[in-house]
Amino acid sequence: MVFSSLIFLFAYLILTLALYYVVPRKWRNVVLFVVSLLFYGWGEPVYIALMLVSITVAYVGGFFIDKYRHTAPKKCKAAMIVSLALNLSFLLFFKYFNFTMETLSLIPFLQGVAKPIEGLSLPIGISFYTFQIMSYTIDLYRYETEVQKNYIAFGTYVTLFPQLIAGPIVRYRDVDDQLMGRRESVADFAAGVRRFCAGLAKKVLLGDAAAAAFAYFSEAAGFEHTALGAWMTVICYTLHIYYDFSGYSDMAIGLGKMFGFHFVENFDYPYISRSITEFWRRWHITLSTWFREYVYIPLGGNRKGKARQYLNLAVVWLLTGLWHGASWNFVLWGVYFLVILIIEKAFLLKLLDKLPRVFAHAYALLLIGIGWIIFAFPNLSEGWNIFAGLFGAGTVGFASPVIVYEALRYLPLLAICFVGATPLPKKMFEKIKDKPVVMYATPVLCAAILVLCTAYLVDSTFSPFLYYIF
Repeated sequence: MVFSSLIFLFAYLILTLALYYVVPRKWRNVVLFVVSLLFYGWGEPVYIALMLVSITVAYVGGFFIDKYRHTAPKKCKAAMIVSLALNLSFLLFFKYFNFTMETLSLIPFLQGVAKPIEGLSLPIGISFYTFQIMSYTIDLYRYETEVQKNYIAFGTYVTLFPQLIAGPIVRYRDVDDQLMGRRESVADFAAGVRRFCAGLAKKVLLGDAAAAAFAYFSEAAGFEHTALGAWMTVICYTLHIYYDFSGYSDMAIGLGKMFGFHFVENFDYPYISRSITEFWRRWHITLSTWFREYVYIPLGGNRKGKARQYLNLAVVWLLTGLWHGASWNFVLWGVYFLVILIIEKAFLLKLLDKLPRVFAHAYALLLIGIGWIIFAFPNLSEGWNIFAGLFGAGTVGFASPVIVYEALRYLPLLAICFVGATPLPKKMFEKIKDKPVVMYATPVLCAAILVLCTAYLVDSTFSPFLYYIF
């Protein structure tokens, strides 16, 4: 189940909110735990058992870590390693086993020996909830949080449906107090509804439209490959992945507020960046934070010289690429950004600071767009075809009448998306939000967005969500 579905909007969410606020406060975590398992199991009920095993392993492991961390450091460390290894093994098996077998089968003497498992599917959201479980185990070992003795509360943290399948990746220490001591309010609920509606509009009205445009131009490259079509392919995907994922994150944060939770932000207008370094401080913030906190810094960060820093970055970006998917295009995507980040840290950032803002911004957007080509096409030859087309290689020309027509037809959508990806709309709203007419108009606008999105969802069967598969 996804947020941008009619069954979620008009059945699941309404019933969940009603049940949550009807029961006494002491039972609200139980409600969230149960309905979150139902939400997760809607598409793949068999993997509910796997999630419960992961939760139980970390929950029991937490008691041993807490028991020994003051008296027997070696036993404490062993308990942490066992807990992490067991939970990580589930992720490694389901996400990477077939990929590993397929890669090994390319070696002549392993052909026929290394065989993928037919029908092995990836549990939805396993990358997200595994990282959340690991954050609890590591934070507990580091004395950065206290052991959670309530199984339902811990299970609620892992399964909480607003951020279960696509983040933000919530570290345990960021919500430990909220699990047992949160207080819902009308102001938070109203703010949550506004944020959810804004995210829904971004996802359905802009993200899905950009996805349809990307699908058209990428398919057109197969029979009428033009430079303009290649550029439109890159631009549309760049907008699609932003509005798709940031819209979903907005909905998650909004839903969290409806239930009294305050999640950290996951996007900070990444396309206004003037370097790739800045871009990765603004894009998927919770993932970057997770890798920095639990991989980069423990490896030594930037404290042991440049060579060690670059090695640590290499480890992080190899893992970042693989985290997004078991495919060589994701590995290449990670290496691509690794090389750029090393070059920027070595000398380029200083040069970019001296450039006019517009040139630095163009530099960042161009490299971000090329990165999305690698990300979008598991078939590397297809991605290379689009990349070469940006510069006219292998095309039938700069444009064709059909491609020009389609580009002009999508131009209003692109203009809206360009503006929406900047802080301008938010700044304008902040200036007028306290005016009486705006205060009364905001609920009407939210209702209008819901009606419009509902009409779109009823009429359309095209509503992809990229990060749902991770």
